[in-house]
Amino acid sequence: MNRRLLFVFLLSVLNISVFHAQQKREFRAAWIQCVNGQFIGLGTEGMQQTLRSQLDEMQRDGVNAVIFQVRAECDALYQSNYEPWSRFLTGQQGVAPQPYWDPLKWMIDECHKRGMELHAWINPYRAKTKTTSVLASSHIANTNPERVFQYDNQYILNPGQPENREYICKIATDITRRYDIDGFHIDDYFYPYPAPGQTIPDDKEFQKYNNGIKDRGDWRRYNVNLFVKQLSDSIHAVKPWVKFGVSPFGIYRNKKSSPIGSQTSGLQNYDDLYADVLLWVNNGWVDYCVPQLYWQVGHSSADYEELIKWWNKYASNRPLYIGEDVERTVKFADPQNPQSNQLPYKRRLHDEMKNVDGTVLWYAKSFVDNIGNYATTMRTTYWRNPALQPLMPFIDSKAPKKPRGVKPVWTKDGYVLFWRAPKGKNWDDVASKYVVYRFNNGEDIDISNPSKIVSITPETFYKLPYEDGKTKYTYIVTALDKMSNESKIVKKKIKL
Repeated sequence: MNRRLLFVFLLSVLNISVFHAQQKREFRAAWIQCVNGQFIGLGTEGMQQTLRSQLDEMQRDGVNAVIFQVRAECDALYQSNYEPWSRFLTGQQGVAPQPYWDPLKWMIDECHKRGMELHAWINPYRAKTKTTSVLASSHIANTNPERVFQYDNQYILNPGQPENREYICKIATDITRRYDIDGFHIDDYFYPYPAPGQTIPDDKEFQKYNNGIKDRGDWRRYNVNLFVKQLSDSIHAVKPWVKFGVSPFGIYRNKKSSPIGSQTSGLQNYDDLYADVLLWVNNGWVDYCVPQLYWQVGHSSADYEELIKWWNKYASNRPLYIGEDVERTVKFADPQNPQSNQLPYKRRLHDEMKNVDGTVLWYAKSFVDNIGNYATTMRTTYWRNPALQPLMPFIDSKAPKKPRGVKPVWTKDGYVLFWRAPKGKNWDDVASKYVVYRFNNGEDIDISNPSKIVSITPETFYKLPYEDGKTKYTYIVTALDKMSNESKIVKKKIKL
């Protein structure tokens, strides 16, 4: 084989390997946070313009879900009857946006138009961040000061008080009932991150509510466990299809603390934040888990490769997605190829981990700003084909019926493929989205191949790319329910 033929052969092998690395089902999300102040001062129109441009770019780059921060410090980026408007929205806590709008409702509509899921993200216990100096009179720290404690210039809803569990679940139930969210998301703020010279003031609660538990650490974990189970039950009691996810700190326990710990030496969920994440995953109290593996491969105390392998091994009872730091990924060199950043290395690790079903990017702005060419690489290589959401058969495994009346029609806007929704009565058999595939004439119909997907849409139509009517194609339309179970196919042969 001459050099030219060898090069073409190797190139085709490379393309095939990249093609096969594409997953038909994959959670591809990004966090949009408010707590960094990125929206303060923008006003209604400016914030909508910023969010719209971020969503457009993420849609181009393959993102299929957004995790949007709506409650950072017992406040609200949505219309709440219980908590004040967030200062991260208007600049002053308790002041409604002008012109008035509801960011959560708006984001749900914008994401759904783009075929994306919207997961509402709250910080459950944090009542005041370090940068906030003035709280609204209606804020819980003012109306019920006995319910919070001060720690490292923050206010924390005391996890040892049962009424605080009830309160947070009331907030979650309210959001879930009133908004068409696809997921409900909490992050890694349980008991506060340890700070030098600071003590958690919960002696009174420990004496009153210890339930016979002698060890303070075990009792604190017990409090958080009760909360997570209660929150999960509260959400699913209102809407069983809303996916409850948690994004814990990236280290569960170090090896020196537990035989099953990772070969790391950093802060620990179990020991320092009193968060027994594996218990929640193994008991099915959460629907997905996103450990924050923000470090680089080769980090001295929290090596990324060690940690993704650890989570893949121990947290497989529920869908596992990896929290990725965009900036750190492109800042550090690939240990096997100093000419490259670490993105290709990390993506190889993802492909090797059989229990890793997706990625959540920290954070959306750094992604859409295309730092280190990250977004372009995802769009052209790793996420170049659309992806459906991972299945969650523990919530629902039954597929909806197939679309009806699939037919191409000439309209004033061009040649359009129309269909009707299948019949369905309950939340678990109603179609919420549709998948459109295209195959060349005579080509085998294989809907497991994501490169054949031309659209994932909430609409019941798809505009066809008509040219001269001389080329035959086979179009396939399927229906997806709220849990992304896929119906049987409907075929339609069309000349374009």
